[in-house]
Amino acid sequence: MAGDSEQTLQNHQQPNGGEPFLIGVSGGTASGKSSVCAKIVQLLGQNEVDYRQKQVVILSQDSFYRVLTAEQKAKALKGQFNFDHPDAFDNELIFKTLKDITAGKTVQIPVYDFVTHSRKEETVTIYPADVVLFEGILAFYSQEVRDLFQMKLFVDTDADTRLSRRVLRDISERGRDLEQILSQYITFVKPAFEEFCLPGSVSGKRAERPSSTTLYPSIRPSVSGLLLPPST
Repeated sequence: MAGDSEQTLQNHQQPNGGEPFLIGVSGGTASGKSSVCAKIVQLLGQNEVDYRQKQVVILSQDSFYRVLTAEQKAKALKGQFNFDHPDAFDNELIFKTLKDITAGKTVQIPVYDFVTHSRKEETVTIYPADVVLFEGILAFYSQEVRDLFQMKLFVDTDADTRLSRRVLRDISERGRDLEQILSQYITFVKPAFEEFCLPGSVSGKRAERPSSTTLYPSIRPSVSGLLLPPST
């Protein structure tokens, strides 16, 4: 585990008496960021049907891809647009949204369509929560966004595993063909990971596997104040 300067939660107040606790989760493409977030939700008791259940929200950086121009969309449909570059994201909207969340405001989250490479008309409403997890390949790239997180995790998964997962995901969920996936990976994904994503690993604890046996001990000191007490 790499060092981190996250705030301990033992005395952290909840939204009705303070700011929500923000956790940033970063890592390469298909590294298991969503699985780590799901495991954190489970550790915080969200899988229990109980009135004491914590309110936990997961946000994805993928929701904040910029609206593409006609020229950019044409490139995207051919696999020739770099979605792994910081400029591909609406970073101003990300920062504003997270700031509004820390202020206890209700926010609207865009819905991105990976098949058409465009934002859908509808949005997702996110209400104030106890804990907010924000995951993305470049979650730690922006200093102002990074500084909003009280806890940071970097999901460390080997490149071969990430590539195989990406191939399976993009074929089954996003209608891509193998040649386009591999070309995009070599041209954009791998270089962007090394230049923009990997440097962020020094900002957070390493989460090598999204399992309770490895993840829980590493984050327990920071989230102990959020864990549900035993039922009486």
